[in-house]
Amino acid sequence: MSGSPPEPGDAKSRQAEWSRAPERSNILALKIISGIAILCGRPLTRLILHPISVYFLLFSPTQRRHIKRYLFRAIGPQAGWSDGYRLLHAFASTVLDRLYFLRGRMDLFDIRVYGNAPVEAEVRAGRGAFMLGAHVGSFEALGACKHRAASPADLRPAMLMYPDNAQQINAVLNAISLPELRPHIIALGRPHSMLALRDWLDSGGLAGLLADRTLAGPEEAGQQRGSSIEVSFLGQPALFNDGPFRLAALLRRKVFFMAGLYAGGARYDVLFEPLADFSERVNDPAERERRIRAALESYVARLEALCRAYPYNWFNFHDFWLEDAH
Repeated sequence: MSGSPPEPGDAKSRQAEWSRAPERSNILALKIISGIAILCGRPLTRLILHPISVYFLLFSPTQRRHIKRYLFRAIGPQAGWSDGYRLLHAFASTVLDRLYFLRGRMDLFDIRVYGNAPVEAEVRAGRGAFMLGAHVGSFEALGACKHRAASPADLRPAMLMYPDNAQQINAVLNAISLPELRPHIIALGRPHSMLALRDWLDSGGLAGLLADRTLAGPEEAGQQRGSSIEVSFLGQPALFNDGPFRLAALLRRKVFFMAGLYAGGARYDVLFEPLADFSERVNDPAERERRIRAALESYVARLEALCRAYPYNWFNFHDFWLEDAH
C-alpha cells in the first residue's frame, strides 16, 4: 500500500503523488512470508492472510478512508467493514499468488481466459500491441496465458512501469522467481524508454501499462507526456491521463483492455477486449485528438463496469478522486 495522503495543491501534482509515496513494506516480513509460502504451500500460507488483512483494516486509517470511498461508489452505501476486509484479503491473495505464478506453479490455479484470440493475432503478425490495464487484480495472472495450450502464440508481455516504486517487494519476488518467468520491465522516465518500447513492439512483443494513475509530468517522465482529462468514473469526476493512448497513436498500434481478476479461492478470470486501433496514420490533428479522447473514455467505461462486476479487485489505495484537499 502507498503511504501518507498528498498535501493540498494543484490536481495534476496531487494525482501524480502516488509515484513518490514511500512503499509500506517490511523486507524481513516479506522474506518470511515468501519462505513460508515455498515451504508450506499455498493452502496453509493463505491462513496468514487473514490476520494481515485485519491488521491493515484496523491500523491503516488513510488507506481505509480511500477504500471506503471506493466501495461506496462501486457497491453502494451499504458497503461496510466486511467489504473492506474482503478487498484487502483479495489484495493480499494476489500478492501471495504472484510468488506462485513467478515460480511456474500454474497447476495451483483455475485460470479462465477470455478474448485472447485478437491479441494473439497481432503477435503472430509481428506487430505487437499495447495492453492497458489498471491496479485491479493481478498482472502476473496475465502471464499465465503463454503457458496454456490454448494460447499457441509466443506471447511476450513486458510491463511499462516506474521501477523505483515498490522496490522491496519486487526485489523479493525477483529473487525467488524463475528467470524465464520473471516479467520483462521497460522502465518509464528513462532517456531510452521510447526506443526500448518501439523495439519491443516491432519484435512482436506486448506492452502492458496500468493506465488508471496519472503519469508524472514531462520533467519526470521524459517521453511519457499526456494531459489529465476529467472523466466521470463511478459517478464522480476523476482524472485520467491520455498519455498511454497518445503513445499508442504515435507508435501506431492497436490497444487492448486487459485484466487478470481474482475471483476467489484459486480462480482467476483473465480478460482481453479490443479498445482502440491506432494502426492507421491519421493526418488530421482534430480527428486524432477525437480518437484519443474516445479511446480514453472507452477505457474508463470498461474499468467502471469491471469494478462493479469485481468490486474487491480494486487496489488503488490512494486519494483517487482527490477529495482529501476539500
